[in-house]
Amino acid sequence: MSTAPNAAPASLYRQSIDGALAGAIGHHGLTAADLAPWRATAAAETRRLAREAADGSLALLTIPAARSDIADARAALEALSAGARTIVFLGTGGSALGGKTLAQLAGWNVPGFSDDGHRGRPRTRFYDNLDSDTLGRAIDGFDLDTTRFVVTSKSGGTPETLAQAIVVIDALRRAGHEAVIGRRMLFVTEPRAKGHRNGLRDLAEAFRVPCLDHHTGVGGRFSVLTNVGMLPAMARGLDPLALRKGAARVVDDVILAASERGDATLPPPALGAAVVVALARHKGIRVQVMMPYADRLASLGHWFAQLWAESLGKGGEGTTPVACVGPLDQHSQLQLFMDGPREHLVSIIRIARDGEGPRLHDDLARLAGLDAFAGRTIGDIVTAQAHAVPEALARAGRPVRTFDLERLDAEVMGALLMHFMLETIIAGRLLGIDPFDQPAVELAKVLTRERMAATAAR
Repeated sequence: MSTAPNAAPASLYRQSIDGALAGAIGHHGLTAADLAPWRATAAAETRRLAREAADGSLALLTIPAARSDIADARAALEALSAGARTIVFLGTGGSALGGKTLAQLAGWNVPGFSDDGHRGRPRTRFYDNLDSDTLGRAIDGFDLDTTRFVVTSKSGGTPETLAQAIVVIDALRRAGHEAVIGRRMLFVTEPRAKGHRNGLRDLAEAFRVPCLDHHTGVGGRFSVLTNVGMLPAMARGLDPLALRKGAARVVDDVILAASERGDATLPPPALGAAVVVALARHKGIRVQVMMPYADRLASLGHWFAQLWAESLGKGGEGTTPVACVGPLDQHSQLQLFMDGPREHLVSIIRIARDGEGPRLHDDLARLAGLDAFAGRTIGDIVTAQAHAVPEALARAGRPVRTFDLERLDAEVMGALLMHFMLETIIAGRLLGIDPFDQPAVELAKVLTRERMAATAAR
């Protein structure tokens, strides 16, 4: 069985599942019979998503059309940025990974891009993992006159994030800045709810820190297109409307596909979910490898890993996500994917870069034994690698799918992010699990609090 590349509207990206099918990789791939029931169920879930978009019952689908929250976030960021040289984003998990992914698209933490801000904007920093050494050194090194802090916690009760906020507030107090803490910090958290304490709101009220409302209907790992992700995106100069425009095209494609009869016109997220679940059920594929071929997409893999693992790893279900980046991980993990256990689906994301970047001078390339590379660009090499690896995987009978991006900008990124969020939701529903909760994580939080209380009592 073969299929044409599955394209999003206006070809912002093209997904091909051919490398996961029996026609390409033999008996290790999916047959038409294997995939058929999952396609049918995915088509039903597509119609369900269309209904949820129409009635607003799935808040994620309403985000692309929203505008007032962007205006509020822009105004808050502009006020915070006055006199700032650095903006530090504090938060963890879904409160940070989406923002880092968007900031990286604009060059954050990418070699060769300026660290002195973007187009005259303040520098951006992320502290999303609680570490005593890292945070201690950071606090000691901040110029508190010119550094600003954005703190994000959906519930307002995440211990790691509250600890970061408390340390920053204390540092500002000790430096004599208590009177201006409200101009040096910005919080993003849910509105107060009866019966639930919001520690971040308590701190905000005590020190007059402005708060933006975290969308109550969108969980942290799905919040990249809300103000949680828009703040760091705008801090790096990305157009938030372009991000949402790309996301809206994917939602529109789902609605359009739902109006068709049968499963012949599955939208890309639904087809991706059907393939991933079918591979797990019929071929023992238990690992999802996300491998973009671009430094500016490296954080996308880590964002996807949380989205996939926390949404689907329940009740013995789910598959393990692995974040990679090409061509780097050709030299660290490809051997395993090619010749290790037959449990990986590799998703390659690539952009045509032919003719881009520095050129390898003819005489130097030949001197180094790279005759075939003489006169070619770095973009030529990476593009060749991004096509050679999926072909090699397919020849080895290893499932692979590819995403070809029309270009690498905010609109395409918005489409890609929405694709993976909808693919995750549909995959969860195909598995019969709730993709929005995270019951197992709560136990570790409870035990951490109990241990802290017990050790404090000694």
